Amino acid sequence: MENRVPARSGLGPFVRRSGAALCLVSVSVPALGMDAEIVGIEGDMANNVEVYLQGLDGSQYSVERLRNEVVRLTQEAMRVYGYYEPQIEMRFDRDDEPQEVFLTIDKGEPVKLEVIDFTLEGDARDDAPFQLAIDAYPQEEGDILKHAPYESLKGRLQGLTVERGYFDWQFTDERMEIRPWANSARLYLGMDSGPRYRFGRVNFKGHHIVEERLRNLVPFDYGDPYLASDVAELNNQLSETEWFGSLTVRPRLERQKGSLALPENDNWWYSVDVAEIPTPYQGPRISRDALAVALGLYPPEFPTMPIDVSVTPADRHQFEAGIGFATDVGPRLQFSWEQPWVNRYGHSWTNQLYLSAPDQQFSGTYKIPLEDPLNDSYRLQYGLRKQDIEDTESFESTVDFGRHWVFENDWEQTVYLRATYEDFTQGEQSDQVLLLYPGVSWSRTRTRNPQFPTWGDRQNLELQYSSDAWGSDAEFFRMTGDTAWIRKLGDDNRFIGRLGVGAINTEDFEKIPPSLRFFTGGDSSVRGYSYESLSPEDENGDLEGGQHEFTASVEAQRRITGKWWGAAFFDVGDAFSEWWPGDLNKGAGLGVRWISPVGPIRFDVAHPFDDEDDNFRLHFAIGPEF
Repeated sequence: MENRVPARSGLGPFVRRSGAALCLVSVSVPALGMDAEIVGIEGDMANNVEVYLQGLDGSQYSVERLRNEVVRLTQEAMRVYGYYEPQIEMRFDRDDEPQEVFLTIDKGEPVKLEVIDFTLEGDARDDAPFQLAIDAYPQEEGDILKHAPYESLKGRLQGLTVERGYFDWQFTDERMEIRPWANSARLYLGMDSGPRYRFGRVNFKGHHIVEERLRNLVPFDYGDPYLASDVAELNNQLSETEWFGSLTVRPRLERQKGSLALPENDNWWYSVDVAEIPTPYQGPRISRDALAVALGLYPPEFPTMPIDVSVTPADRHQFEAGIGFATDVGPRLQFSWEQPWVNRYGHSWTNQLYLSAPDQQFSGTYKIPLEDPLNDSYRLQYGLRKQDIEDTESFESTVDFGRHWVFENDWEQTVYLRATYEDFTQGEQSDQVLLLYPGVSWSRTRTRNPQFPTWGDRQNLELQYSSDAWGSDAEFFRMTGDTAWIRKLGDDNRFIGRLGVGAINTEDFEKIPPSLRFFTGGDSSVRGYSYESLSPEDENGDLEGGQHEFTASVEAQRRITGKWWGAAFFDVGDAFSEWWPGDLNKGAGLGVRWISPVGPIRFDVAHPFDDEDDNFRLHFAIGPEF
């Protein structure tokens, strides 16, 4: 469809199409371009003249022809700023193949806007973004004419037609009338948007998930006004399920229904070039003209834009292995087995194995999506864990079932019922406990550039309650909360803050297993102290874990060069039996960060202020802060 119409030609030689005087953005400069020294104008106008003249090669013209070209190009460069009759004096650096021109320019009187006439027809007349685009036009009558705003408005209106579903649009008037002898200009721009298309049917092809689940991800209804952003949202929603190996979402303009009528042709080789349509029945046919007339009697209520979605299944079994190192746990190995879709209802299943010297874990999650697959689901989680850290030895098995919601404000909520059996030795105390307790958690994580966040924050709050009324070996109420923030100042300064608190209210603390007690110290809490080495001690000096916890940290980073950053930090925190402790353990130090292809590598040297050994401690970790 042709969307432009020629400018009217009855206004004489001074009527020009707006596209004839566009500012050049970039020009391919030949090896022997013409340099220019300009007097009389400055700023963007002078720069534009220089850009235009850079395309000249003095060796390709006679001197007289070169003078004419310089005048012509200089005039074109100045017209876009509203100066149509400049007086130009020039001289060249030499008569034979000149390479530099010296210009003295009197730009003369500018052309000013006398008329600005912009009109909208069609459904866009009542569509606010179109009128806002016109109302935002930066020039008024009496201003010096500039071409760029006019071209920008045309581009903006064309962009809106694509974004908002006006596929039959056209410019009905597109004129810049320039009258240099009167120093005046008239701008005319008329658009007929035609009708606004609405969403038609969404057609899924190749899907292995029941169609009802897929339709629940469509962010619009049949007959809603078309928005390109809604098509993008549908693509994103389908991608986030991780059900598909490939995904294509394509809007499709429906053909004129008359074109689907078959011509009266009895040749046996005649066929219709449409996939999956069988050879038509060789009986009486309706002609195209007859069908068009019939459709005209019952025109559609509105034009529609069907959406075609073509997908292929993701690999049913996906495996991933990773190797890492941290000073808290030493070398570590992680292996995961994921099934992004288990059945046609979109269930998924993930299992993970984590191995390090002090900590070995196996865990899994079975997810059952509900009506809103991305934001509402049931989750069955289970795990086994063996720990041997400081004065803690434990073997834990856990299973819980819960419901998980994701809200529009990015907060996530999980309500669950958990059963935990733990066989543990903490210091001199050994026990086996079975706990059955409900819990609820709220969390939100936001980041920009997840590999090395330049902005982000994380919040988490979890509440748990256990009672012997339903068979638990201990009664308690447990609360944990933490927050972390990353902010960047300029391009070279980055700041990180963390705060964490925790508390258990119980009369059965000896029945609380180590997995629910509090320990601090290490790479991600209080640097300068070994991993989970800070907690109350029994009479033998063995760690017994705390009923309360508090940690805080501030860190300032400064880019050294490229992907290398320096860091200075101060950490404070402890686990304790009574709130508030008499003193908190403190540590401070310096570090280096390198943004590697696998994420930032962090190396810190920390000094503990409350450790009897008073030794420096090295901390090394790979991965972003959260």
